[in-house]
Amino acid sequence: MSKGLEIRLASRPKGWPTQENFDVVEVEQPQPGDGELLVRNVWMSVDPAMRGRMNAGRSYVPPFEVGKALQGGAVGEVVAANAEGFQPGDFVLHYFGWRDYATFDAKHAVKVDPQVAPLSAYLYVLGMPGMTAYVGLADIAEQKEGDVVFVSGAAGAVGSLAGQIAKLRGASRVIGSAGSAEKVRYLVDELGFDAAFNYHDGPVVEQLKAAAPDGIDVYFDNVGGEHLEAAIEVLNDFGRVAECGMISQYNNAEPKPGPNNLFKIVSKRLKLQGFIVIDHGQRKDQFFAEVGGWLRDGKISYRETVVEGLRNAPEAFLGMMRGENTGKMLVKIANAG
Repeated sequence: MSKGLEIRLASRPKGWPTQENFDVVEVEQPQPGDGELLVRNVWMSVDPAMRGRMNAGRSYVPPFEVGKALQGGAVGEVVAANAEGFQPGDFVLHYFGWRDYATFDAKHAVKVDPQVAPLSAYLYVLGMPGMTAYVGLADIAEQKEGDVVFVSGAAGAVGSLAGQIAKLRGASRVIGSAGSAEKVRYLVDELGFDAAFNYHDGPVVEQLKAAAPDGIDVYFDNVGGEHLEAAIEVLNDFGRVAECGMISQYNNAEPKPGPNNLFKIVSKRLKLQGFIVIDHGQRKDQFFAEVGGWLRDGKISYRETVVEGLRNAPEAFLGMMRGENTGKMLVKIANAG
C-alpha cells in the first residue's frame, strides 16, 4: 500500500471558511481492484464551486461529507493500473484531488499528454475553467461578432479566459472588472482587454458606464450582487447574460437582497441563463480543437498562482476565495516523473 495525506472536511463552514474546517490525515491507499487505477497526484485545483459543496443540502452535485476527503480536479501519474488502456507512467486528469494518492475507477480518468501542454494547463486553459468560459460565451450568451462584452472577476481562472476568448470570437470591445490596480493592469497590458476597472474604486455601475459608453451586449457573470445590478443597467436591448457564478454571495451567512432593477430584464428584453459546464460534455471536442489551437498558436496568455504542498491546499482555497490569485489558483502536490 502507498501512504499519503488527504484533506478532509472537518466541519461545515458558517459564513467564511477557516482552517478549522479542514483536517489533514495520513492514510494508506489500497492497490487498484479490477478496472481501477492507483494515481499519484501531481497538481490539483481549488475552485469557487467547492465552497457550495461544503454546505449541506441539495445542489447540482452532492455536498462534501464531513469526515471524508474533499474532491476536485487533479492531474496525476498512474502508479498501478488494473484497467485496459492504462499503464504506469501515464498522466491522467480526474476529480479525486485533495490527496497524495487516489484509487478509483478508470472510467473517471482522461489521459493527458505533457508534450501537448504543461500538466497544469489541463486544470486551467484546457480544463474546466477554459471550457466554462468557452461554453458560457458561445452557447449561453450566444456571443456574436461585434458584441461589447463585460466580464466580472476577470482576473480569475474563468474570467481571464472568457475575456480573451470573447476577443478571439470577434468582440468589438471587452471590459473586465477586478479587485486591484495590479490586476487591472494585467487585464489590459497582458490579456488584451480593451478596458478594465477596480471595483473597489467606486460604484460598479458608474465605472461600467464610463468603460462602455455605448452599452454592453453580453455580460459574463462570475460575481453577482452589485456587478449583476450594474450589468442589467448598462446592457443594451436584447442583451444576454451567462450566469457562471456569484462569488460575492458564497460566504453570506444570510441571503442578501438581489438587484433592485430586475424589471429592466423585461423592458430591455434581456436573456439571463445560468449554466453548469458538466451539462455540456458534447462540446468537449470543439472546445479542444478551437481553444487548443489558440493556445498552440500563442493567442491565449495565462498566469498561474501556485501554492506548494498538499498541506497548504486549505490555505490555497481560502486565498482563492479572498481573491489573492491572478489567473488559476493551483496546488503543486509533487513533481512529475
